[in-house]
Amino acid sequence: MENIRNKLALLPNQPGCYLMKNEEGKIIYVGKAKVLKNRVRSYFMGSHDGKTQKLVSEIRDFEYIVTASNTESLILECNLIKEHFPRYNVLLKDDKSFPYLKITHEKHPKLEVTRRVVKDRGKYFGPYPNAFAAQETKKLLDRMYPLRKCNTLPEKVCLYYHLGQCVAPCEYPVEQSTYDEMIGEISRFLNGGHSEIKKELKRKMEQAAEELQFERAKEYRDQIVAIEALMEKQTINMSDAMDRDVFGYSVDKGWMCVQILYMRQGKMNQRHMSVFPFYGEAYEDFLSYVTQYYSDNPALPREVLLPVPPGEEPETGETGREAAPAIVAETKTAYAAAGASAAEEQQEPAEEGEAAEVGESLRRWLKIKVAIPRRGSKRQLVAMACDNSRVALEEKFRLIERDESRTGKAAEGLARWIGIPSASRIEAFDNSNIQGTSAVSAMVVFTNGKPDKKEYRKYNVKTVEGPDDYESMREVVRRRYERLLKEGAALPDLIVVDGGKGHIAATLDVLVNELGLGIPVCGLAKDAKHRTSQLLVGDPPEVVPLPRDSQEFYLLQRIQDEVHRFAITFHREKRAKSMIASRLDAIPGIGEKRRKQLLSHFGSLKAIKEATVEDFRAVSIGEALAQRILDALNAE
Repeated sequence: MENIRNKLALLPNQPGCYLMKNEEGKIIYVGKAKVLKNRVRSYFMGSHDGKTQKLVSEIRDFEYIVTASNTESLILECNLIKEHFPRYNVLLKDDKSFPYLKITHEKHPKLEVTRRVVKDRGKYFGPYPNAFAAQETKKLLDRMYPLRKCNTLPEKVCLYYHLGQCVAPCEYPVEQSTYDEMIGEISRFLNGGHSEIKKELKRKMEQAAEELQFERAKEYRDQIVAIEALMEKQTINMSDAMDRDVFGYSVDKGWMCVQILYMRQGKMNQRHMSVFPFYGEAYEDFLSYVTQYYSDNPALPREVLLPVPPGEEPETGETGREAAPAIVAETKTAYAAAGASAAEEQQEPAEEGEAAEVGESLRRWLKIKVAIPRRGSKRQLVAMACDNSRVALEEKFRLIERDESRTGKAAEGLARWIGIPSASRIEAFDNSNIQGTSAVSAMVVFTNGKPDKKEYRKYNVKTVEGPDDYESMREVVRRRYERLLKEGAALPDLIVVDGGKGHIAATLDVLVNELGLGIPVCGLAKDAKHRTSQLLVGDPPEVVPLPRDSQEFYLLQRIQDEVHRFAITFHREKRAKSMIASRLDAIPGIGEKRRKQLLSHFGSLKAIKEATVEDFRAVSIGEALAQRILDALNAE
């Protein structure tokens, strides 16, 4: 604290970013400030709520970077978050996973769905909230515009050509003007020009019908129907036909929900939702989300609408909040006329205070219009996004409460079925091996019906040779409960083994005859399809007639699936390490010491295979041995 106090006294009265560190020197939070001195000092003075106090309790040091303006601090904060992934920051983990539609920049362009955005002169459209929406749009455009479908041109025409969905550049010459026309039409469609394209298709359909080309007319009709089906959810209109993203957020119990409503050509057609915990100031963390969202987005709208910062909401007048429905799909009646008041938008008061600074900073950075409306139809749209986020957050908490009550009751019900006082702590075991090799076992713990991952344990089976599941179970149970007895730790209320009568007998033998423990044991037998079938309890084990549609049976399935997943994951890790070691050990001149050196320096077998002879000099391996290693690995 003495070090922190000294650094606080030296903080400047300038804008910038600050980086909070824990005792290991790791960056745990990044923030921005208009005045660094005031903002950073606020963390160490006065009282905080629970979540902020948790952050402050871990701070042992901090750094700061002075910037020339608020815009620079906004961009710097975004870059620092993406570089360090601080634990207590809002992290937009899926910012690069949004699907886009892309028209490639090639001699023979193609339309594709991609999640990678690169500067390759391709045309990107989106982002779409999910892959299904992107694929459905692509499927429609593939029927309407015959761009190539193959990744590499085949030697002769394929089925797409015969279906009229490809111009077949593999066999026939295609003029650039043909491609330019199709790309222009696709761009117009994806930018919202559906009405014009529908009119053109209707004209072609009627012309084909007059010329008695009924099959062609049917194709045009099907395309019109597909466009109408795709666009039928667009129920909110704005008369200016502008592309805009509408943001809203809501916070409760340390969680934040952000809703993005996508409007294209003045029509709302999609939305995206993110729910995550936050630890800083709500509005600042919301803006951090927005900046991360647009940092890698190549398809910017013409306008972004954001909510007013807390404390700057209008004191009087209609905010639009009361009129906003909770679900986007139910807005047809309430907002059908939302675009009828363009003049109303001109009467909005000028932005003041923090709202003005936020809007100006984002405008300078993104080079697009950023509005924080205080009244009118745009304010109603923002209020609707906020209401959607509030409803989604309430739904999340209701589901959590429902799940907690169900799992707690399921554990109580399971205890009654088995005939034991309690099943609040359940420990489950499972073994994994391949013909006895790389044998491992795993244990998971469920407390009050919920997984307690901090209590999970992994075991390398040491004394058993060959595929002996019962002896593996004996060893692991013996090691687990001998340790608990020595440490005086709490014993479980129930032990679950992944198996039938043999596994139960082996476990009880160790517990009763070796350790003198009377912990209840049950087994989960599987059917022919490897699904949880029966619950076995007692000595000798008997079937408990647990209904398959009960919460108790569902809890047992979750326990069995979780312990099996944990054991299999551990076994795969061990087997992978064993395979790497054996492949390197088989190379003459590589012993245990050099193998460890190589893996420590390169990190993986793949990296070793891709290295050059010169790269091996860093681990004191000569040219001849380096070449021998590369030859051996690449030959495999």
